[in-house]
Amino acid sequence: MTNAALDPKHCLWPAWRVSPRVKAFVTTRGGGVSTGPFDGGTPGAGGLNLGLSTGDDPGAVHENRRRALALTGLPEAAWLSQIHSAQVEDAADVLARRIAGETTRADASVTDQPNVVSVVMTADCMPVLFCDDEGRAVGAAHAGWRGLAAGIVEKTGERVAQLAGVSASRLNVYLGASIGPSAFEVGEDVLDAFVSASLLNERDATAAAFKPIDTPGKYLADIYALARLRLGDIGIDSSRIHGGTHCTVREKERFYSYRRDKTTGRMAAMIWLSE
Repeated sequence: MTNAALDPKHCLWPAWRVSPRVKAFVTTRGGGVSTGPFDGGTPGAGGLNLGLSTGDDPGAVHENRRRALALTGLPEAAWLSQIHSAQVEDAADVLARRIAGETTRADASVTDQPNVVSVVMTADCMPVLFCDDEGRAVGAAHAGWRGLAAGIVEKTGERVAQLAGVSASRLNVYLGASIGPSAFEVGEDVLDAFVSASLLNERDATAAAFKPIDTPGKYLADIYALARLRLGDIGIDSSRIHGGTHCTVREKERFYSYRRDKTTGRMAAMIWLSE
């Protein structure tokens, strides 16, 4: 078991045209050794649950992490203790703390150093990966609705642009699999949080990302559309934003979903720079 490799078919690969220095992928639920509610989505398929706080067998999770990290060729990644915030950290610092046995509470990390893996975990929230054209810097953000409303994608993008020495308009972005617009039911509190935090000239477009349903005070939210609006605020053109087509809730055989299953695994989005 410990010599098994993760088949790349079990991952999503950003289809962006950037420097070959940039390496990135997003895992799905397949290709690992977890069982039960953490399985691979089809009968008899092992699951690639990467979350240690999910109730899964820790031995299985560590083996799953080994398989995912094997695709990077690196021994460790800058795993975060995610808190649905807008906190962005330096991935090399996160990695150093982790090696020292310490955790980092944040929801994004960035780096301009080679062989440092920025990583975030999700199971309905949106993973957002960033890089510049030349592969000078990269970053990964965990964007649940709270973090997205608080500015996590803008802050991560601005940090990556600063490290790369370019304007944010020169960044490329990949929106990994998250809960889709036909499944993300929210209340007025979520709508109000986004509208009140939006720019005045974007309030109509922000409100339009929420579709009323028959239940009073309830809406279907398009988290991908909301992310694109926020990315546009820092000058990133839609042509540079990729992904944003999957739904973790609807695609049960392929993705873990907390909203759908409650007891479930976690997927990971990883990005790093080669030498």
